[in-house]
Amino acid sequence: MNRKIITIMAVIGGVLVAAIVGLYLERNSLLEFMAEKHIRRIETTHGLNIAYDEMRLKGLDEILLRNLSVVPDKRDTLLTLQSLDVCLDFWQLLRGSIEVEHVLLDGLDITLNKQGTVANYDFLFRKQLTGATDEPQEANYALQANRMLHLLYGLLPSNGKLHRVCITERENSNFVTLTIPSFIITENRFRSEVTVLEDTLAQYWVTCGELNRAKQTLKTELYTSGNNKISIPYIQRRFGATITFDTLVYSLTKAGEDPLTITGQAGVSGLEVFHKALLPQAIRLDRGQITYQFNVMPRSIELDSATVIRFNRLEFHPYLRAAKSNRMVEPNRAVKPNQVAKSNRAWHFTASLSKSWFPSDELFGSLPPGLFSNLDGIRTSGSLAYTFFLDVDLEQLDSLKLFSELREKDFRMVHYGATNLGKMSEEFLYTAYENGQAVRTFPVGPSWEHFAPLDSISPLLKMAVMQSEDGAFFYHRGFLPDAIREALIHDLKVRRFARGGSTITMQLVKNVFLNRNKNFARKLEEALIVWLIETKRLTTKERMYEVYLNIVEWGPNIYGAHEAAAYYFEKRPSQLTVEESIFLASIIPKPKHFRRSFTEDMQLKEHMEGYYRLIAERLFKKGLISEAQADSIRPEIEVTGEAKNSMLP
Repeated sequence: MNRKIITIMAVIGGVLVAAIVGLYLERNSLLEFMAEKHIRRIETTHGLNIAYDEMRLKGLDEILLRNLSVVPDKRDTLLTLQSLDVCLDFWQLLRGSIEVEHVLLDGLDITLNKQGTVANYDFLFRKQLTGATDEPQEANYALQANRMLHLLYGLLPSNGKLHRVCITERENSNFVTLTIPSFIITENRFRSEVTVLEDTLAQYWVTCGELNRAKQTLKTELYTSGNNKISIPYIQRRFGATITFDTLVYSLTKAGEDPLTITGQAGVSGLEVFHKALLPQAIRLDRGQITYQFNVMPRSIELDSATVIRFNRLEFHPYLRAAKSNRMVEPNRAVKPNQVAKSNRAWHFTASLSKSWFPSDELFGSLPPGLFSNLDGIRTSGSLAYTFFLDVDLEQLDSLKLFSELREKDFRMVHYGATNLGKMSEEFLYTAYENGQAVRTFPVGPSWEHFAPLDSISPLLKMAVMQSEDGAFFYHRGFLPDAIREALIHDLKVRRFARGGSTITMQLVKNVFLNRNKNFARKLEEALIVWLIETKRLTTKERMYEVYLNIVEWGPNIYGAHEAAAYYFEKRPSQLTVEESIFLASIIPKPKHFRRSFTEDMQLKEHMEGYYRLIAERLFKKGLISEAQADSIRPEIEVTGEAKNSMLP
């Protein structure tokens, strides 16, 4: 019996040995078969022509590839590679996992070429069609991130040499070329020099770092020799922006599984950024660093509050979360039969920041020079605390929550800086702009013949404008959170910046202190100046409203209540009727288009009736007119001033 068992086992062993020997002898045929199968699928899917001279196995774990080329259909060559030798971890390979132990690469040339609208890489952006039987798959972000990290660390070799690597991006007559003569990895560490040629500008970069699969860590540093700065290529041509810096460091580590946790650091020194949408001059940042922690769950991604952002002297801990909600939303359009439907779950975003009491000069002393020109050189004392919270469910925008508060304790302005933020308290020169160009300059005070003191303006006009623009002006401290929240909801619904939620203080700061360039930096500077003026009462509310009524635009080259009353009605601001006051309040948002409020026979259009009733009701509640007057008010005025001539056919 034992002999039979031994015999059977011997036969089975012989068969297995024969099979292994056969597989070993035919391994190259098997490799070519599998490679050709995948290559044909990729060629068919993406419209590519992939060719090579040789692909074979050396031993059981080393793959050799010679003279590879990738050419898109009817396009220029995308990639050529002279030789590649890759040594894999055999035992990991048996387990179905790819881990590169050693790599030798020579002569890699990648050319991204675009002439007019035709590019040899446009196949990357084509939508891929699938069968009608495919079911839409719900994204699992933790699984996808894990796969990407596993692929990244699996492909990072412990040792290797890459020679003659050239990557070129060419668009018509412009180009950027990155050339790496030699990239050597020794015991997980690397260092390489990179030559960057952009049209006629040449740069020489140095990069070094560590690729460690065991620790699942990637660290890298980028800098240039001498006193030169690194200038990021391509973005000037593509986005009209310039970004330069001295040194950039970055690290990434997979730190946990459930949830998937990714930690790391990113830092930059000597950063300068220029784009006309930010500011007319470059923004400078001496030091910036983020120590981050991302938590990735199946249906959400969050930036943990353990994250630390250091911005010059300022340090804070932000929290961000993006999650797919449980509710399904109706798709905007029907999915075609041969396409997979995308997940139509709504996104839910949450952001918060809470910074307890800290020295105020940490904030104002950290403002990058050039970004907030009015605040350059400002010095303060005392303490500040800031709290911010935003919750946006894109499926239920009306439930949006927003809270932002900057508090002060013993706060004092030691020095204004570049601009006297209290200048509105006295007579000052005001310059009006149109399309970024100065059109008029005049003093806002008694020396201007058209200046109208607050007590010389009709209470009807003062209240009509206030109720139309900012009814709570005398009670708030520069901001109306509810108005900002409603404006944000509206902008998200229409998917553009349509409303701003501005108060009268914000409009004043925008026109008196800031440049005419509409950009994100200006909004931040506006908020800081508004907070300073209102918190420290640098200008009284009464004087601010007086300034507002004297500089607000009321028509083509018409500024202030004095000029407006004369231009439309040949009156003084104190002589205006209720109807005339409401009309002037109605055209402040679009003063150059006041003619649109009238019919061809110079009567106010019917759609103005609702606005007149609303303001009249508010004037009644404020005690300026009787209820009977409010009920009888209609959009009926007679234009008698110079404006009448501009309305004639």
